[in-house]
Amino acid sequence: MTFSQLMLPEPLLRAVTELGYETPSPIQAAAIPKLLAGEDLLGQAQTGTGKTAAFALPLLARLDPSQNEPQILVLAPTRELAIQVAEAFQAYARFMPAFHVLPLYGGQSYTNQLKSLKRGSQVIVGTPGRILDHLDRGTLKLDKLRAIVLDEADEMLRMGFIDDVQTIMDATPAGRQVAMFSATMPSQIRAIAQKHLKNAHEIKIESKTSTVERISQRYVMLDSNQKLDALTRVLEGEEYDASIIFVRTKSATEEIAEKLGARGYAVACLNGDMNQANREQTIRRLKASQIDVIVATDVAARGLDVERISLVINYDIPYDSEAYVHRIGRTGRAGREGKAILFVSPRERRLLRTIEVATRQPIEKMSLPTGEVIEQRRIETFRATLANTIEAKNLSFFQDLINDWREKLETTDADLAAALLFMAQKDQPLNVAKQFPEIREPHARGDRPDRPAERSGERPARFERGDRPERSGDRPERAPRPRREMQGNYNTYRIEVGKEHGVRAGDIVGAIANEANIDSQFIGNIKLFDHFSTVELPADIPTEIFQHLKKVYVRKQKLNISVDTGSAAGERTERPAGERRPSSAPAGAGSRPGAAPKRRTRE
Repeated sequence: MTFSQLMLPEPLLRAVTELGYETPSPIQAAAIPKLLAGEDLLGQAQTGTGKTAAFALPLLARLDPSQNEPQILVLAPTRELAIQVAEAFQAYARFMPAFHVLPLYGGQSYTNQLKSLKRGSQVIVGTPGRILDHLDRGTLKLDKLRAIVLDEADEMLRMGFIDDVQTIMDATPAGRQVAMFSATMPSQIRAIAQKHLKNAHEIKIESKTSTVERISQRYVMLDSNQKLDALTRVLEGEEYDASIIFVRTKSATEEIAEKLGARGYAVACLNGDMNQANREQTIRRLKASQIDVIVATDVAARGLDVERISLVINYDIPYDSEAYVHRIGRTGRAGREGKAILFVSPRERRLLRTIEVATRQPIEKMSLPTGEVIEQRRIETFRATLANTIEAKNLSFFQDLINDWREKLETTDADLAAALLFMAQKDQPLNVAKQFPEIREPHARGDRPDRPAERSGERPARFERGDRPERSGDRPERAPRPRREMQGNYNTYRIEVGKEHGVRAGDIVGAIANEANIDSQFIGNIKLFDHFSTVELPADIPTEIFQHLKKVYVRKQKLNISVDTGSAAGERTERPAGERRPSSAPAGAGSRPGAAPKRRTRE
């Protein structure tokens, strides 16, 4: 079976294809037709079997895009899972116009959540405690709800959320569709299913995932903007014959292959846009050692068996463990040993643990090669090449030249050899230790459950950030915060929304962070004018994301983003209404200094 046989709409099929999904997993094949038909579903499946797509795809297919109120509610036991599920919805709905998903969990400022709820979202993903808080406040309305999903129901039972879940279920409309997923089926979960599910179809999937024992598996914790630097360090510092690098999208294969090629690597890409002849030619070149690095999507690399591949790098972490096993299976085949390295951001740690559980094998944390290690490896490689040349080549002609040059230049053998060595290593300098500064590991918080709120009828005597009352008395004027220079290459972009549309800097930050998957710390100065605004963004935004941003709406205005050429200088005689200064740490859209950062969904 293929996804096209599941009768999903074209925008969802297109997204699934770009994400590298080829055939549905067992739970997807069983659940999608039932949920598409509007039936209730009780699924028993382990984490890592692809259940998020099993409920997200059919429910998105039944969504009414013209209605900007909550139509789907997903309950998850932890904030990390809520973020992961919200990101999956965003990825699957990337080609659905005007789609919005909102994660709600404890630890976020209520102020930011209230603003997002007022703007409207078709899908809400949240932890029971925070969802119930918003229901109590009247800030979350579920009267238009079409479906509710309980994800990892047994975990919510274990963590003490079951009463909250019951209360939320009772607050949903009677005719809504219900899907419940749980790894185990204790009696209390069965009781909820019997009460709230009607004529539910029951699915039970056994996880059969395993991994190759001869593959050494390691991971690196880093931020997304550190990936390319980390990739070049791994390729320099690891011993391998040939390597395959896995990414999620076809455009990423071309982008990364181009950047590696500019750094001197013999590299090619494999993606779904290539015809069979080009694919076979690329594989022949890999087998013949004409290229050493392949950048590929999951679909393009299926069935690839090249003995030279001894290193697999997961540049983008896969969404399910089955895909991970397929990826690392490109090495360590037929009893050979292999290595697999996984790039993980702090927000993806849950996916890492899911893979470890499903593969029944721990993944060891590693440190990136330092500048000193890379320098020493280059020296050793050059020395080995030099030794092979001395042993295998006839050097008499060059020896005569050396003797002649030494006399004419009146120099020593050591100086002459040093000068020739300097010239020979120009394309890949040997003295590079200082060119590789330390990559610091990003701050990573542990999984924390959303603690059930007090239900005594009174609020706990504390305030969320953003909800603190104003202090009485005059406050001294704050000195303006200095402008922080952004790191890396940035461009100034123009967007067609301004003061007359009621836009704020926070609206722009939120839209760009959500739609382009750019962390707010990499969004620079924002200046608001009457008819338009300007924003500083990284210069290397991928083309597909840039084109997507053109179609994004803020305050009912299409951004229609373009590089600011300065032609609008005449329009800027008025003083900007507001200017957003970049902070030294990630901050959520519209948040003020000290506010908790808002989690973003991404493609």
